[in-house]
Amino acid sequence: MLATGCQVSYPEVIHLEGGKLHIQGIALDKKDKCLYSSFTSSFFKSDLEGNLIGSVTGINGHLGAMTYDEKEKKVYASLEIKDDEIGNVIADALGAVRHEKEASRFYVAEIDVRKIDRLDVPFEEAITLHAIDEVAKDYLDTVEVNGARLEHKYGCSGMDGVAIAPGFGSDSKEKYLYVAYGIYGDTTRIDNDYNILLCFVMEDLKKPIHKYFVKTGNTRYGVQNMTYDAHSENLYLAVYKGNKSQYPNYSLFTLDINQKPFIGKLEGVPYEENEVEQVAVTEASHFPWGSTGLYSFGDGRWYVSKKGKKDGIEFSDVTLFNSLEE
Repeated sequence: MLATGCQVSYPEVIHLEGGKLHIQGIALDKKDKCLYSSFTSSFFKSDLEGNLIGSVTGINGHLGAMTYDEKEKKVYASLEIKDDEIGNVIADALGAVRHEKEASRFYVAEIDVRKIDRLDVPFEEAITLHAIDEVAKDYLDTVEVNGARLEHKYGCSGMDGVAIAPGFGSDSKEKYLYVAYGIYGDTTRIDNDYNILLCFVMEDLKKPIHKYFVKTGNTRYGVQNMTYDAHSENLYLAVYKGNKSQYPNYSLFTLDINQKPFIGKLEGVPYEENEVEQVAVTEASHFPWGSTGLYSFGDGRWYVSKKGKKDGIEFSDVTLFNSLEE
């Protein structure tokens, strides 16, 4: 956002404090001058000095990455309720009952920020859940690879990254909601080297209109944060880098939103016989931050989360960057 020919000034660092569980995502509300954040089991609204002014707490699940729709004044965030190690850690930290595998579910949480006007707003008062059945199906599915029966199709660990962006290769000004799979970082598998993006029409989050595969090489838990940058017209994917020795194991991938998707066979995925929709990585780097929060101003600047822990309390220093260069 520009004012009288100059960039509007924002704090160099905004210090946010959570609890036992670390920060997962951030979104800036430029009009109301506040910052939204998820600390895994809590949704926080803070002013630009880092003071907590609203919250939704008691979320027995993994509230992850987020994106903000300025027009509708809604945050869209991923929410996982599942039975794996991550789900168990969250349940234990909250003193809650662990989830059973067949009860694992994955949602887009639509959060009406106009209702976050105080601390401890009840979940049902501010949040509407949209079940993402495509993710649940792949998470619960089993597949056969080289004679071995494996859980979790494509290595799907759930979902995390969320972004509002234009359609790939489209001249339309319409915006879509993109949801990124989580992918387990199992180095013994050969079918988990793609990240997967579901694309939804904003008015209908029931069924994706596209399912894009992105050959990134393996990553640990897939896309942690995802954001569209109008300045470069790129979609950015921040990940926990993988550990397979045959890959460079980058931590940040860039996808040109103007590229035309292509149809092709997946490499190393023997059970996927059909050709599928794919988009290509434009650039990749070892940029060390962004996996716990990434926000584009759309004018070349970024807010990037730098997480830390002190005296048992998780925190994030949300830091202003002029670029995402290493």
